[in-house]
Amino acid sequence: MKTQTVNPKRVRLFIKPYCGWCRRAMHWLEERGIGFEVIDVIADEEAFEEMIRLSGQDCSPVIDVDGEILADFGPDELAGFWRKLEAKHDEHSHR
Repeated sequence: MKTQTVNPKRVRLFIKPYCGWCRRAMHWLEERGIGFEVIDVIADEEAFEEMIRLSGQDCSPVIDVDGEILADFGPDELAGFWRKLEAKHDEHSHR
């Protein structure tokens, strides 16, 4: 298993229960040892409103990694998003 170079301060995953994409996102993060906070937007109306404000839509999952947002995604999109975060991290760490 590859260790991720990105070390985010805060990873929040906005989910809806019984959402298959949400379960896949949680599994993807867990497989890579990435700590994250799960936020159930069905149980928490304020969280649902925040998810819409952050992402511009009401589909889940939505991930917030230190203010970088990815909305309504599957594992392939999440992998690409994470690679972009790693590239950005690498660029900043070499300055």
